[in-house]
Amino acid sequence: MVYMERLQYFQADIVTSLAETGMMVGLSVIAAVLAGLPLGTVIFLSRPAGVYQNRYLYRVTNAYVNIVRSFPFLLLIITLIPFVRWLIGRSFGTLAASIPLSIVAVALFARSVEQVFLDVPQEVLDLARTLGASKWQLATSFLLVEACPGLILSLTSVTISMISYSTIVGVVGGGGIGDFAIRYGYQRYETDMMYTTIVIMIIGVMLLHVSGTTLAQALDKRK
Repeated sequence: MVYMERLQYFQADIVTSLAETGMMVGLSVIAAVLAGLPLGTVIFLSRPAGVYQNRYLYRVTNAYVNIVRSFPFLLLIITLIPFVRWLIGRSFGTLAASIPLSIVAVALFARSVEQVFLDVPQEVLDLARTLGASKWQLATSFLLVEACPGLILSLTSVTISMISYSTIVGVVGGGGIGDFAIRYGYQRYETDMMYTTIVIMIIGVMLLHVSGTTLAQALDKRK
């Protein structure tokens, strides 16, 4: 069977795998924005010498980020199986695989948010405090506005990392394009299909990187 005929034969499986990867990565990125952004902001504001120092809050939030980032992802997936089963009633499938991915994405983005905020000029924070801005106003009207390009780049990097991590979740039956490549390319020796999926992933990551960089440059007020 020539390559194009084989590609057409596996087309439905490839499309399904891409959809599963998109779902896992999409859910993890949403979690990163909804939870990682506030968490990173709290870490930045409550850190020692921060605008609103809070030793206990900083230690707790910073410890969560450090522990998750230091945990080998495969072991994290296995460790979270009882929690995932309790949470959604099963420990396998695309949705189940999205939970450990989301936990990692939150930690990665939170740390990136903190680092981006550290690059915000001190004058911006001084201006906010001089104007009597509340914590909410300082975070939303000053920090987020000033750091927006850096946050876009950080989120792009986290998204690319989640695509990479998503190739591992086959151990819990998460599916995805990585699982397709392993099942067909490694276990069944369908190497042409494996390389096809690799090329698809590389192209997708490149497009994502270009899109994120372009958007960040468009929002950069320092140009």
